[in-house]
Amino acid sequence: MNYPVFLKRVVLKNYKSFASCSVNLRPLIFLVGQNGAGKSNFLDALRMVTESLNTSLDHALRERGGINEVRRRSSGHPTHFGIRLEFQFIDSMGNYSFRVGARPKGGFEVQHEECHIFPDGLAKYFFEVSSGKVVKSSADVMPPASSDRLYLVSAAGLPEFRMIYDALSHMGFYNLNPDEIRDFQPPDAGDILMRDGRNLASVLNLMTKEYPQLKFRVVEFLSKVVPGITNVDVKHVGKKESLEFRQKVGANKSPWRFMAENMSDGTLRALGVLTALFQSKDNNDKRVPLVGIEEPEIALHPGAAGVLRDALCAASLNTQIVVTSHSPDLLDDESILDESIMPVENRNGETIIGPLDSAGRIAIKKRLYTAGELLRLNQLSPDIDFIKKIKNSQLELFGKPK
Repeated sequence: MNYPVFLKRVVLKNYKSFASCSVNLRPLIFLVGQNGAGKSNFLDALRMVTESLNTSLDHALRERGGINEVRRRSSGHPTHFGIRLEFQFIDSMGNYSFRVGARPKGGFEVQHEECHIFPDGLAKYFFEVSSGKVVKSSADVMPPASSDRLYLVSAAGLPEFRMIYDALSHMGFYNLNPDEIRDFQPPDAGDILMRDGRNLASVLNLMTKEYPQLKFRVVEFLSKVVPGITNVDVKHVGKKESLEFRQKVGANKSPWRFMAENMSDGTLRALGVLTALFQSKDNNDKRVPLVGIEEPEIALHPGAAGVLRDALCAASLNTQIVVTSHSPDLLDDESILDESIMPVENRNGETIIGPLDSAGRIAIKKRLYTAGELLRLNQLSPDIDFIKKIKNSQLELFGKPK
């Protein structure tokens, strides 16, 4: 089995509403907070890394309105933003980080970028790039660098850096759109589910052919969310494809068949969420090591929250999961540990994020309240002492992990 915790720690500096943060991740993390707190901005920082590696940094910034919309707006007028990711594989660990600075007329420059990989605990592979020049590396010959692109894309041509490139570029982030799922879809390879679910049929088609046990898990959980569902098939119509649901209706012995266009938003979203969670196959070079989902409970009946929670926990045994939520029903179970809750708040325009405060931790550990009950009482708050410690320290984007 693959190591379920891929990203061990995330550091952000001057990214959108974050001045600075240091977040330790687990196999399953719930980012909990009110609307506008900044939960989505945390996921967006990780998604920007993936998009920058799959397309280009320029494209990723343009998708967000340019660097001036990405770097934090404050009285200090920071001219840059930075991201540091500390990662873990079965037989190695390391960190990847970069800082991007603004230039005149909306331009930008990768001011510094570095990667360190430690196979079996030994410092063996690394590179450091500053303003488009490779200044240090573990290899005698490295590809040329450019100041407007992330160097990891070029370094991935070397075997020692390919694993971290593949992992970061295959992270999946989801805000599913039932209309896109409902529509006829052009087929693709189906390796990774797209953000809005527009290739869901292709992903399920691949799962049916190559990983039927994963398809079975998806349908099994879906049947508990939508009673009567017995299967979901992919139907090809001309050059496009769609989904056909089989569902028992009344006293009929044989399940009825319904095309995706006849299914509710909640059913389609639930299928998309479950497919995102279980799309990865162990030891597959195209597996998705981390899945981020925004408010997976949307359009689901509160009674289905327990099924969704069980699916999240089951999927986190193989794939790291980060979800945003403000649903008490989703967290209303003693199986949700205090270490899995990461409260997010917005104070005076700045997002703060950290582990649960001591009162919340004690309440959950002693089983006085569930996380969901604390959320109903508005008692899920970040540890202010931890936040102050982070603010008073100089969070380093670069250097070997400690």
